[in-house]
Amino acid sequence: MENTKTATDRERAARFTALYVRDHPRVSAFVHRRVGDRDAAEELTAEVFRIAWERALGGTEATTGWLFVTARNLLSNHHRAATRLTELHRRITDELDRAPASAEDSVVLETLERLPERHRDVLLLRYWDGLSTAETAEVLGCSGPAVWVRLHRAREAFRDGYASPASLSSEESA
Repeated sequence: MENTKTATDRERAARFTALYVRDHPRVSAFVHRRVGDRDAAEELTAEVFRIAWERALGGTEATTGWLFVTARNLLSNHHRAATRLTELHRRITDELDRAPASAEDSVVLETLERLPERHRDVLLLRYWDGLSTAETAEVLGCSGPAVWVRLHRAREAFRDGYASPASLSSEESA
């Protein structure tokens, strides 16, 4: 004898199968017209029906209209992701194609690189990353006044290193 849960599951699966057979071609065509790529359309359509199946397992039946609304929402997500990816590729290309650093920029970067880590960190957090004194203090695990002291010492070390690159090497070994 079949229990009630099994009969309900079987009925739910039969209703979902009927929905799939009836609406899959229409949803797939709808998605394909908007994406223009057969593989992407198949993936998005499969996602529509996966979500519909989860909804059916939760006890709520999906309708044809619901399938199209879900497809439209997934298409919006797909287009936003494609736009973000295009923008990322553009930024990477721009970054790779940018002019090399000037001689002065190179000296600044080399001076920063030679600074002891404690000086480099406070300078980068404050000036490069643009953190406030309170934010810098939080990152470094110290008080605001301690940040000001560290900044003062780091600026002096940077000034000395920028004027005389050899002085930083001797400070690091000390």
